[in-house]
Amino acid sequence: MTALKLANLALLVLYPVAWFAPLLRAGFLPLFSLSEITIVSGLQALWQSDVGLALLVTFLAIFAPYLKTIGLALIHFGLLRRRVLPVLALLGRLAMADVFLVALYIVLVKGIGVGRVETAWGLYLFSGCVLASIAIAALTEKRQPRASTP
Repeated sequence: MTALKLANLALLVLYPVAWFAPLLRAGFLPLFSLSEITIVSGLQALWQSDVGLALLVTFLAIFAPYLKTIGLALIHFGLLRRRVLPVLALLGRLAMADVFLVALYIVLVKGIGVGRVETAWGLYLFSGCVLASIAIAALTEKRQPRASTP
């Protein structure tokens, strides 16, 4: 099994870890009453306050990156055609938008001075997973498809 396949399969395990890992630690925030905020706890709070935004963030943080990773695995094992790579690349970019939303939230809170916010290791793990997925997709796209033998 190639390193590219293994790296992509590792993302199938790392993404769920990142969803439950602490993204940031907050002293006081109006939206969250938790001291550590994870993707899952943030989504729980959003579902109670803003269903539309919760749907968007759920898609960007959970479904887009995981669907992309599954799609790449299917391509690597010859179960899906390579022509879907542009769609998978789009899913990866959408997942990166979620990282941007979290970073924007941190900047806004720090700028307003509402409370104390510190980034935690889960933000780096989730960002690393998204960036690794983008790199794996780019390397998969560059790889020439194997010629089938008769």
